[in-house]
Amino acid sequence: MGKKVNPMVFRLGVINTWDSRWFADNKQYKYFILEDSFLRDLFFKRIKGAGLTKVEIERSINTISITMHVVRPGLVIGRGGQGMEELKKFVQKSILNFRTKYKKTLDKKDALKIDLKVEPVKEPNLNAHFMATQISEQLQKRLPHKRVVNFALEKMMNSGARGAKILLAGRIAGAEIARRETYKKGTIPLSTIRENIDYASVPSLTKSGYIGIKVWICR
Repeated sequence: MGKKVNPMVFRLGVINTWDSRWFADNKQYKYFILEDSFLRDLFFKRIKGAGLTKVEIERSINTISITMHVVRPGLVIGRGGQGMEELKKFVQKSILNFRTKYKKTLDKKDALKIDLKVEPVKEPNLNAHFMATQISEQLQKRLPHKRVVNFALEKMMNSGARGAKILLAGRIAGAEIARRETYKKGTIPLSTIRENIDYASVPSLTKSGYIGIKVWICR
């Protein structure tokens, strides 16, 4: 069963917690889900160079608290916190435009508050999303896929991982027929719920088409 489901979802409530934490009535629920998806897409486009790995969203009355997990926090904060202020204004404006588009304009009496926080990623080489993104960028540069994957596995294992697995699927190295290749080191006990396993899936758009990249890391 552990191989059939997303390892992160499989461990919700035991090791992992939800990335979106809020309550809403039936009328607002689907709208808030759309807004969360919109915000995550916004952040991953806006601060991609900072090594963004995860966005956590919490809501209270007229307040949205957003925590960004980044590898290079200095690029987000900026000199004297100027980057955070600009990002905050941009996010607030984007949310208001989004709500107007879906006919969810705020009441004039209410003021939407945005609380942005930056959380640095302590060990980037043990973060599945960061490693998958690095592999994706290197494949787009047309580097040999076996060298890229083996180097990534070495980095993960040298950083203290108990096991790591990488799956590539698509027209690998420009092949005419799509195929799947799996590379693995160490142990990845997917069925054991108490094991701390990080997982990410990232697409890589190459000249031959999309290559799907999946990364599992047992920490």
